[in-house]
Amino acid sequence: MIEFLSSRPNLGATQTGEPVWEMAYFYPLQGQWSENEYLSLESRQFLIEFDNGYLEFLPMPTRARQRMTLFLYRILWSFLESKGVGGEVLVAPVPVSLWGKKYREPDIVYLSAARAQRSDENYPEGADLVMEVVSGSVQDRYRDMVKKREEYARAGIPEYWIVDPDQKLITVLHLVDDAYAVHGEFGEGEQAASVLLAGFEVAITAVFAAAEKKS
Repeated sequence: MIEFLSSRPNLGATQTGEPVWEMAYFYPLQGQWSENEYLSLESRQFLIEFDNGYLEFLPMPTRARQRMTLFLYRILWSFLESKGVGGEVLVAPVPVSLWGKKYREPDIVYLSAARAQRSDENYPEGADLVMEVVSGSVQDRYRDMVKKREEYARAGIPEYWIVDPDQKLITVLHLVDDAYAVHGEFGEGEQAASVLLAGFEVAITAVFAAAEKKS
C-alpha cells in the first residue's frame, strides 16, 4: 500500500491554478517506485509506463487516434475469430510486463492462447504482437519508433506494428534473432501483412480513413 510520508514538510496553501504539491508526498519519489506500487495505481486518467522505479506519463490519445486503434482492434479480433485462432486481443491501458521492473502499454496487444494461459490474470507477461499508433511530437515519435522498437525486440515480442498517421504509413517489424527486421513499409492503397499471423492483412487507406469517421 502507498502510505503518506508524514515526515515531508508542509508547503502551505498553493495559489489558484498551481498543482497541489502536497499530493505528491502520497507517492514514492522517482526512482523509488516498487512494482506493486505502480500496479496498485487506481487512477487511469493517464497512460503510465514503468521503468525500474520511474514512471513515464504518455499523452492521452485523441479521438482520431482512438478511432484508428479500435479499427485495428476490430480487424484483428475478427480475423482471429474467423480463423478459429485462439488467444486474446487487448487495448491500452493495460500494463504489459517486458522484463523485471519494465512495463509498457501498447495500443494493441495480441496474446497467443499459450501466452494468455500462462500470463498473470491481471497483466500480460510479454506479447506475441503489439501495435503502436504514433502521436505527433518528436518525443513520442522517438519513443515508438526507436526506443520501443529496441525494448519490444529485447522482450522477445515476435511482431511489432508501427502505425504512423503523419506519414500514413504502417511499418511491420518481425523478430529475427534478437532484433527486428522490416517485413514491409506499407502506404496508402497497399495492404499491411503480418508474418506471425498468416493471412492477416489490413488496408492502409481504411486505417487512416477511420480517424475521420464521426459517430
